[in-house]
Amino acid sequence: MSTTTEISETTLLRFATAGSVDDGKSTLVGRLLHDSKSVLVDQLEAVERASASRGQDAPDLALLTDGLRAEREQGITIDVAYRYFATPRRRFILADTPGHVQYTRNMVTGASTAELTVILVDARNGVVEQTRRHAAIAALLRVPHVVLAVNKMDLVDYQESVFAAIAEEFTAYALELGVPEITAIPISALAGDNVVEPSANMDWYGGPTFLEHLETVPVTHDLSHCHARLPVQYVIRPQTAEHPDYRGYAGQIAAGSFHVGEAVTVLPSGRASRIAGIDLLGAPVEVAWTTQSVTVLLEDDIDISRGDLIVPSKDAPATTQDIEATVCHVADAPLTVGHRVLLKHGTRTVKAIVKDIPSRLTLDDLSLHPHPGQLVANDIGRVKIRTAEPLPVDSYADSRRTGSFILIDPSDGTTLTAGMVGESFASPEPVKDESEDDGWDF
Repeated sequence: MSTTTEISETTLLRFATAGSVDDGKSTLVGRLLHDSKSVLVDQLEAVERASASRGQDAPDLALLTDGLRAEREQGITIDVAYRYFATPRRRFILADTPGHVQYTRNMVTGASTAELTVILVDARNGVVEQTRRHAAIAALLRVPHVVLAVNKMDLVDYQESVFAAIAEEFTAYALELGVPEITAIPISALAGDNVVEPSANMDWYGGPTFLEHLETVPVTHDLSHCHARLPVQYVIRPQTAEHPDYRGYAGQIAAGSFHVGEAVTVLPSGRASRIAGIDLLGAPVEVAWTTQSVTVLLEDDIDISRGDLIVPSKDAPATTQDIEATVCHVADAPLTVGHRVLLKHGTRTVKAIVKDIPSRLTLDDLSLHPHPGQLVANDIGRVKIRTAEPLPVDSYADSRRTGSFILIDPSDGTTLTAGMVGESFASPEPVKDESEDDGWDF
């Protein structure tokens, strides 16, 4: 891989915000964009006009992200708002997700591709059920980095004890879920404390500001250890005088890398061949890797169509019709045992049936409620699914792309459930000996 590619990969951070109602997510994002000078003049003027029309003396920075009319009128976030901005140190793709319980499903969308999740907590309220729900979803989606932003510190007189108590409670809960890294930052999004600039009101805090942490958190794109996977999206057969025998298999590489001459297997058929060539942007290349959209040519003519998966022969996943997974149910209608659905995995969609729902997660104490019979909106639980055709699935712990799926209502195409194959959560971190801990680690 070239140096230029490595730089462009490692300087992009995808992150999502989450939190309870009125914790200040949109205000934090607005403050971040405003203070990092990532807002265009006309955008700021529009916010100033909208704020003035509502009788507010200062611009309501939350309006920079709450773009829907209903969001502005109600003062809440309803849909995921994506924002793209950059600083001299890094580029960012931000997903601002809603806080209302009925929109928890939107967090699954926003955090599914995130490398970092920001969970806001109102310093006056501390850790609440929605905080635990968002922590559980971040753990299920195996987001590598979690930031606990304790907001509205100005409303608790910037007390260190309030921040420390919230941080300790949240960290203990998140570690039980197996969240690998937690960073706690005290902020005031409204006043700008510790968002972009350090706060003079919290001199007891010696850690990074919110933006500084976003700019410096390590984002690894180590492709060499990924299971290489290429879901086929389209078969290219020009059949022209210039390319009479051209047969290419196009798709976006979901994980790992492929190189010319490599032995590969096509799943679920199990047919084997070798890569004869790789075309990228109309030009041949020797190697291609994750997120690149390529066309692969094989040495042998094999019956391949959309939905098939090309993998290295030495690292092929097993195919199965029985899938056990942890799911987050996102539809208003419940998911029940015996439910007939469509299962979409990568570019392949097959018929399936829900054979069992072994348990539902109780967020308060992380206990499992056995055999609930159904999952309702925002429930997290375990399911067993039988598919009509074999699927090559990875464990979600090994690959977030090929270890995930969605369940779809076959009658109207509604997305019912988002699923992660394999174990629910990562193994918890070992409990530290308190004698070795000399205080709260910022």
